[in-house]
Amino acid sequence: MNSPRTIEQAEQVLAGGSPTEVLAEVEQRVLWLSTSMVHHANRVRPNPSGLKVGGHQASCASIVSIMTSLWFEQLQPGDRVSVKPHASPVLHGINYLLGELDESYLPTLREFGGLQSYPSRTKDPDPVDYSTGSVGIGATAPIWGAIARRYVHTQLRDAGRGRQYSLVGDAELDEGAVWEAILDPSVAELGEIVWIVDLNRQSLDRVVPNIAAGRIESMFAAAGWQVITVKFGKLLEQLFTRPGGSAMRARILDMPNPEYQRLLRCNAEEVRRRLPGDGAGSDEIASLIGDIDDGTLVRAIRNLGGHDLDALRAAYAQIDDTRPTVIIAYTIKGYGLPTEGHPQNHSSLLTIPQYEQLAGDLGMDAADPWSRFEPSSAAGLLCRAAAERLAREEQHLLATPAVPADMGRTPASGTATTQAALGRTLLDLTRQAPEVAKRVVTISPDVSSSTNLAGWLNKVGVWSPDERRDWFADDAETIMHWRESPSGQHIELGIAETNLVGLIGELGATWSRWGQPLFPIGVLYDPFVERALEPWSYGIYAGGQSILVGTPSGVTLAAEGGAHQSIKTPSIGLEQPGCISYEPAFVIDVEWTLLASISRLGRPDGKSAYLRLSTRPVDQTLAAVPSDAAARERRRKQVVAGAYPLRREADPQVTIVGMGAMIPESLAAADRLSQQGIAADVVCVTSPGLLFEALQARRGLADGPTSILDQVFPANRAAPMVTVLDGHPHTLAFLTGINNVPGAALGVSKFGQVGDLQDVYRYHGIDTDSIVGAALDLID
Repeated sequence: MNSPRTIEQAEQVLAGGSPTEVLAEVEQRVLWLSTSMVHHANRVRPNPSGLKVGGHQASCASIVSIMTSLWFEQLQPGDRVSVKPHASPVLHGINYLLGELDESYLPTLREFGGLQSYPSRTKDPDPVDYSTGSVGIGATAPIWGAIARRYVHTQLRDAGRGRQYSLVGDAELDEGAVWEAILDPSVAELGEIVWIVDLNRQSLDRVVPNIAAGRIESMFAAAGWQVITVKFGKLLEQLFTRPGGSAMRARILDMPNPEYQRLLRCNAEEVRRRLPGDGAGSDEIASLIGDIDDGTLVRAIRNLGGHDLDALRAAYAQIDDTRPTVIIAYTIKGYGLPTEGHPQNHSSLLTIPQYEQLAGDLGMDAADPWSRFEPSSAAGLLCRAAAERLAREEQHLLATPAVPADMGRTPASGTATTQAALGRTLLDLTRQAPEVAKRVVTISPDVSSSTNLAGWLNKVGVWSPDERRDWFADDAETIMHWRESPSGQHIELGIAETNLVGLIGELGATWSRWGQPLFPIGVLYDPFVERALEPWSYGIYAGGQSILVGTPSGVTLAAEGGAHQSIKTPSIGLEQPGCISYEPAFVIDVEWTLLASISRLGRPDGKSAYLRLSTRPVDQTLAAVPSDAAARERRRKQVVAGAYPLRREADPQVTIVGMGAMIPESLAAADRLSQQGIAADVVCVTSPGLLFEALQARRGLADGPTSILDQVFPANRAAPMVTVLDGHPHTLAFLTGINNVPGAALGVSKFGQVGDLQDVYRYHGIDTDSIVGAALDLID
């Protein structure tokens, strides 16, 4: 709660002078702190390896004014901010002044165990609302965070109010994922979204020749956003009112970006020579600036709106909270630093003399860079008042409801697909564990019907902030009912996989933001998992726990041809940190692995999951699920742990290890080998990643259980091994190392072909004949 006495003191002190002057004092201290963190990491801290440490002093300087004005005047407790990656030292400097970061961390930027290179929710010691670092992903995260907050608010509890800010550099708008998010139809309804574009017109290598600010404004406006442009500061605006001012304004707006940036490197005499140009109005401009003293002229050419605290304050006052807003703030890269406006200043570091010069300009001590304001000073009281205003209530994590491990159903006969089992399991969950099902939210990019979610969607409805009429509700031939309301549990996005994984990442972070765990399940075509991988991986890094379902998958999707046949996704699941991947072979395997995956979500030690499913109809009796309760439970635990024996022979001469859609061929190959007098064990792998972790643990290279290896691949049954999957063969090739046996790894390692299923399997060498041939080669 705010302290009335402290706020009253601050107001009394601020009343004695200009609030903007006090805010400017804080602004300069933030600039100094952010510059000093990077300087210390590169120029002061020992670096035995000699490797570049890096940092971005100029990128920090361009956004210091924007961030200072936000934190110390505008933000409220419910607001959250995504900070552009290279401005992490600015965020840490602000948190330090607010009392949220201990001084001992300031010299640790980019040091092991210290402040991270880019803002990180899970690794930094001070408050970070959104992890950023991968271009486009952190910028769009607040959009999905806004939807997640609204979803929690309508489904579970009051999640409060607040704006979701994104602070982005103009170069970040080159990332296509940014526009995929901005243009999604659902975003135009999110009035709490505010983007502030740091328009410094420089990228990593150069001054961008045609930043086309007008085009950017038009694109945001066309998407339904409010556009506020902050071009010039008070000094320039005053000059524009004088005779010749309109010509000067037109000249600055029309000149190429590199020409303007070059003016920033000029002294007053050079500015007088270059600024008028040789076009219409040049004489008027020359006359205007001829009457201005040198100091004022040099300040004026730098007086852009993104560095004018009054102009920024006026822009914030215009925000329309009924639709998303973008504030395009013109800035100078390196503003206030000796490297100001230099075309290669992106990663450049101040020299020691330049740093000492900056210390003198700002009245700081280069030998003691971490000083705070005196608590009783106007700036100190402003920091104190801001800290108390921004204090958030502590969130208490609600315990997740118990997820059933087994719902007791066993397909007795007939064929079914693992894809269809997804929707059926979710429906069973609504009946047998409604408290768990209430926290499930599914998301898809316009593929709900083609991924067998229709039954689930009909049951729970489609989520929308407002009730919408279903105009086909009375159409008897409509199978999937599109009932949109705040009580729905399915969210449909446009066809953009990056948006889907961005949203499930934020829905999977509600446990840490509002203490309310959700179980988000994103469903997309498996071939497009690779397109969505980076933002999903980054969401996991940032603490978002979710389930990604890729279906249908592999060359088993034969008729779709090579364009839609995924090859590398099984190994992606194996390699993705913070994630357990499963590729079930049978309907019961889907149920067990999905329930296990849900049970790991929404908690501090939670993990995400990736399920790779198939549209191939498979005879469910091949699963041979034990009827004895204890044996069934043992099978379930093995499925969840990564593998189970599907067929055992008395004295096996070969082991066939199959996964997913390849199990029918694996069993058929074992039958044919048996006819030749060759005994073959058959093992069904459900999670290569868990098996690899168990093998690493056995070798002392990781921590974790190893019992699954002894149960499924006991040393006394070791035999030459054929592994086969509908994916890249290296995914299972490591299994021969469990008992160091000879092996043959079958799989898909070239682009697919359209055709009949058996023709396609034969083409890739994963059909029954190929498995039998590989086994004979190994034991001959």
